[in-house]
Amino acid sequence: MNALLEVIAAYCFGYPFVMSCYWMSGGLLYHWLRGRHEPWPESPPQLAEYPPVSVLVPCHNEVAQLEETFAVLNAIDYPEYEVVAINDGSTDRTGEMLDALAERMPRLRVVHLADNQGKSTALNCGALAARHEILVCIDGDALLDPHALTWLVRRFQSDPGLGALTGNPRIRNRATLLGRLQVGEFSSIVGLIKRAQTVYGQLFTVSGVICAFRKRALHDAGWWARDALTDDVDVSWRLQLAGWHIAFEPNALCWILMPETLGGLWRQRLRWAEGGTVVMLKVFRHLWSPRQRWSLIPVWASYMAATVWAYAMLGALLVSTLVSVWRWQGGVPPIEWPGLSPLRPEVWGTLLGLVYVLQALLSMLFDQRYERGLLRSLFWVVWYPIVFWAIQAFTAIVGVPRALLRRRGGRGTWVSPDRGIQ
Repeated sequence: MNALLEVIAAYCFGYPFVMSCYWMSGGLLYHWLRGRHEPWPESPPQLAEYPPVSVLVPCHNEVAQLEETFAVLNAIDYPEYEVVAINDGSTDRTGEMLDALAERMPRLRVVHLADNQGKSTALNCGALAARHEILVCIDGDALLDPHALTWLVRRFQSDPGLGALTGNPRIRNRATLLGRLQVGEFSSIVGLIKRAQTVYGQLFTVSGVICAFRKRALHDAGWWARDALTDDVDVSWRLQLAGWHIAFEPNALCWILMPETLGGLWRQRLRWAEGGTVVMLKVFRHLWSPRQRWSLIPVWASYMAATVWAYAMLGALLVSTLVSVWRWQGGVPPIEWPGLSPLRPEVWGTLLGLVYVLQALLSMLFDQRYERGLLRSLFWVVWYPIVFWAIQAFTAIVGVPRALLRRRGGRGTWVSPDRGIQ
């Protein structure tokens, strides 16, 4: 029993430590190989060609955000692009407002769906209506940087095997503690993960709020699956299984709203955990195909290791609670946790804390070029890894059984997400 506890304790400590080091090393490699040579985001280089681009904006009950989102889209600094808005069965004035905006924006076309059919179906309809080969997809609350299209097109032009790009979402609502903490997530964790995975060859997912695709890559992958709970994760894996690869383009900035209530954050992250697990179960048999290069296996294994870690933490918490109760009752506990117990922070807590500080500093040094004054958020960024690991553990524990019990083949309808305190 003690040997088993040693293994669990070492895993509970070792997994976040190893992953932080993995992300930091990948981030440093990305910066050395590519990032340090890049011009500033607001000064993109001139392209030899500017192929036309289609921007897809799926909308469901987005009336509060439409004016701002489409005003920013209308000011994009790119020679030729169209905007295709898909009104997915909205029950508010979204459809009416989109039609009014189309009268003022010649480059805007609106597709109306009779029912709420889900984001994947909305994107498929938008892709069919789109006139151009490069598709850029954003959410209805996203404010796209004026130069984002140039950066995305530049990357596609430099790599013909690139099927999709994920942009660089930045948090714009910071009125609450949760909002400020999430600034740390997108800098100290999400950005580092995507840099590391780009360097090592395969990405877990594009960011659904800002991503770009080649139409022919989507065709090879079978487009967006209508039953996908997390459409971005699902299409990312099918693209890579089809032989295309995905990369991170940090200069393609997009300013987004995120949940600022515990309930909204929990619902969002639980959906991510459940949807991610569904995809991992679905793709497992394809990873071992003789035609596969098996390069996706490390990414798959990393996700599953995170899930195992969540359940290991739950087991450690339960055992430690039982030990404490036995002690409180005056009995002699039959087992003792070893020195690496995840609930005894004397040594490992200090070490992990130092690693988190280093991770935060490193990521903010990278991201200063995209968001000036970011170092002022250092206090909140340093604390976020602790919040991140706690959220990941709890949502994984709940999300796995939900994924296993999820009915297959349905249509993934959606509701308007928590967009923060307005």
